[in-house]
Amino acid sequence: MKKIKVWDLPVRLFHWLIVGLVAFSWYMAEQGQLRLHMYSGTAILTLVIFRIIWGFFGSTTGRFSHFVKGPGAVMAYLRRLREKGDIHPVGHNPSGGWAVILMLLLLLTQAILGLFASEQDVFFFAPLSDLVSLETSHLLTELHETLFNVLLTVVILHIAAVLFYLLVKKTDLILPMITGKKAVSDPHPALKFISPLWALAITGVVFALIWFLIVAPAQ
Repeated sequence: MKKIKVWDLPVRLFHWLIVGLVAFSWYMAEQGQLRLHMYSGTAILTLVIFRIIWGFFGSTTGRFSHFVKGPGAVMAYLRRLREKGDIHPVGHNPSGGWAVILMLLLLLTQAILGLFASEQDVFFFAPLSDLVSLETSHLLTELHETLFNVLLTVVILHIAAVLFYLLVKKTDLILPMITGKKAVSDPHPALKFISPLWALAITGVVFALIWFLIVAPAQ
């Protein structure tokens, strides 16, 4: 076994920042701090758009082409779960890859819906709420709240899968997402890593566009 780098810094930061921001967004909504909730949602939207871009142009293990596989590959991998030992490939496995896509789509949809939300009780109107009727805004607000429950369910399933690998398959998926390194058998695949500066530049451009084109005009 040899320890190699499998996750770049941008992907790891994205993962943990999303965890923190989703929790923060939920808490701010529960406390009625909807402006802070909106700012957190804007940060989530920025990160998700960055991750989608990184999925095409980023490091090897972060690219969709590396972990999004067809149904045959997914079923073959699931059948191998009964085998002993570590069968987890470098990066996301075929079934986990589709879970990543699902969570990205849910986060993206959730953040976009939030841009049209409104709450008359606390006199809060999201940046794009004036583009639709008040009735439509209320409907989108309800969808925004309902979709969070769907997202929460997917997150719980994700945590359950991570615990399954840790306790049953004896494969730690948490530490590599912190350190970026994982022990693999030789020979291991050649992985290409893109400079984190590119990730910073992409994130900065995305945030600037969202802020100056969507958020700032609504202030």
